[in-house]
Amino acid sequence: MNEHVYTPEEKRKRIFGIVGAASGNLVEWFDFYIYAFFAVYFQQALTSPSMASGTKQIYVWGVFAASFFMRPIGSWLFGRIADKHGRKSSMVTSIFLMALSSFLFAMLPTYEQVGIFAPFLLLIVRLLQGLSVGGEYGAVATYMSEIALKGHRGFYASFQYVTLSGGQLLASVLGVILLFFMSEQQLQAGGWRIPFVIGGITALLSLVARSRLEETLSAEDSHREESGTLKALFRDHWQSFLLVVGYTSAGSLTFYVLTVYSKTYFSSLGLAAKTVGYMMTVALFVYMVMQPVFGMISDRIGRRNSMLLFSSLLAIFIYPVMVIAMPAFSTSPVILTLMLIFLMMILSFYTSISGLIKAEMFPPHVRALGVGFSYAVANAIFGGSAPAVALQFKDSGHEYTFFIYVIVMLIICFFCSMKLPKEPEYLHHDH
Repeated sequence: MNEHVYTPEEKRKRIFGIVGAASGNLVEWFDFYIYAFFAVYFQQALTSPSMASGTKQIYVWGVFAASFFMRPIGSWLFGRIADKHGRKSSMVTSIFLMALSSFLFAMLPTYEQVGIFAPFLLLIVRLLQGLSVGGEYGAVATYMSEIALKGHRGFYASFQYVTLSGGQLLASVLGVILLFFMSEQQLQAGGWRIPFVIGGITALLSLVARSRLEETLSAEDSHREESGTLKALFRDHWQSFLLVVGYTSAGSLTFYVLTVYSKTYFSSLGLAAKTVGYMMTVALFVYMVMQPVFGMISDRIGRRNSMLLFSSLLAIFIYPVMVIAMPAFSTSPVILTLMLIFLMMILSFYTSISGLIKAEMFPPHVRALGVGFSYAVANAIFGGSAPAVALQFKDSGHEYTFFIYVIVMLIICFFCSMKLPKEPEYLHHDH
């Protein structure tokens, strides 16, 4: 393998670029996931008191799912900006939008104050967050794949999910801290606003860091007439688009099952909210730390092999672990946490290179759009809907059938992964 030799200055610039893009990504996802971790507290304030508890839960998770349907619009809008005006412009604009929507979330009026407008305003602000995150993924995945050091792209690109899961982890840690200092009643009475204020402030700080990044899009690519257009994407690269949607569907679905829905799942096994908070925090920390390791593994064994391992192993283990083993050990939080970490390890074969395997499928002039739009479409249909779909299965008394659906999606992902290039050499050339 031919190693490209970088000067210390080149290395420093590229690593600063990775850190700058990743830090913004951390903030974006922290702000986005605060919703999932604090939904149980603000659902009382923002929905009708006459609603049944189960209906409130379904509405709040329905809004969570609805925000994912803004992602394709966000990915198209910000993907076009990234491919036409530069990756940096796109990342700066998306983080500004996230700061704005976080502050708006913190100021939402309650149902008691404005009646039926409260759940409606909740939906509007959440859709703004979905728009912002829709633009974030494609631009960051593209930027990190372009600025990463050759031969180590899997390792460097893994920091997208280090920060993505780090955002989740911080949201979880914040939940544990606030529960330590405040009662559940205090959180329901308005304490749930605090995380959104913190999220808005950190987004503004990240905005400053991103404004200093170096651009990776060439003038030649930005001036092409078809740069960042859906027409060019679907005319010339529709096969790559469908393939990325195919393997992202299972990746997003399993990611949300393990990192978001498992919180609800553990609660249904009879564990206390604080205990579940500790379990998720530990599991998410281990998961975050694992990403660079699995990124390095992909640099050795190839993206295709990583994807085949992810889809086959998770299809084999997810049902016996979630449906048989977890209920059997429902009295042991430690064993449950270890089982969740085991499934997250298998998921890491995918998440560590998730952005990179998409970015390597498209040329620079439609790369951010191709990555972001395909990810957003798959995520909207299969990812964001995961908690709501799982709850619907549960309500109908067929909770375990949901995991059969997950396995079917993983099998589809396995066949899509078979289409990826076989030789690891393609990991090391510049695009």
